[in-house]
Amino acid sequence: MRAISHGDVSAATRAVMSLPAEVRPAAVRAMLERAHAADRFRKRCGRAHPVWGNGSLMAAALPMCRRLGEPRLSDAGYLEAMSTVIDTILAWRQRAR
Repeated sequence: MRAISHGDVSAATRAVMSLPAEVRPAAVRAMLERAHAADRFRKRCGRAHPVWGNGSLMAAALPMCRRLGEPRLSDAGYLEAMSTVIDTILAWRQRAR
């Protein structure tokens, strides 16, 4: 998978914000798996995956985003969802090692 940027985390957070807290980790893991598969496809075929994009987490998350603009960091719901996204990324990376 491509390196994860702040924009990737923001897109993934916006994608899961509207989901119940208990299903957010599974949704983030699914986005990570799609991004990873898309990156392998991109490396093998020399082009973006037709559905999952270029291998970035943002490309995997954007189709799920209901909110286009990034909320303010004073939004507690946004911060809670972002915490889940970051924790899930860290766990996914640890598992991949």
